[in-house]
Amino acid sequence: MKSIVAKALFNSHSYYEYRKLVTDLLSDGKSTGDEQSESLTHYTSLNEARMNRLEKTIKISEETIEKLQKLENHYIWLVISEGWCGDAAQILPILNKMASSSDKKVDLRIVLRDENDELMSHYLTNGGRAIPKVIVICKEAGIVRTDWGPRPKGATELMANYKKEFGVIDEKIKTDLQLWYLADKGLSVQEELLEIMENIKYDRL
Repeated sequence: MKSIVAKALFNSHSYYEYRKLVTDLLSDGKSTGDEQSESLTHYTSLNEARMNRLEKTIKISEETIEKLQKLENHYIWLVISEGWCGDAAQILPILNKMASSSDKKVDLRIVLRDENDELMSHYLTNGGRAIPKVIVICKEAGIVRTDWGPRPKGATELMANYKKEFGVIDEKIKTDLQLWYLADKGLSVQEELLEIMENIKYDRL
């Protein structure tokens, strides 16, 4: 597993490298990933607009900043993503602002799912390749401590309840999900990531 993570880190992107990669592909009418289609390119375009907006509007709480800066060790958040993923577009700008506010306690790196099959296979959700997935790596020890994703708990429950009632994931629930993220203002991602980072503190190497 250590070699798989090391390989992924070697091929990873910074947040702004990832943004440029997605934007450059989109300008050529393409999306990231093995599959190419008009719908995926459309979703990627929507996500570009979402991320641009979130970069300007998302606020990281003082409590979040304080707790991140007081982390005892240094960590890498290795995120599995793709440009067409709506959840990733909502979550990555928050992670970037958290990492940027952490006084270098957290380094955010991003890899593409379809280019990292071995890594993705270790972080399936209910047997599926759901993204984004945040893999928390202790820099000093070079080992994975925990992971998080693909969605905050409230968003996960929203999707699960809809599928249970209607038996499908359609455009309506996708719209409802984006509205959930809008109303949440990034607070759930901050709270849940802080919780797992705090738990690491008490689970010493």
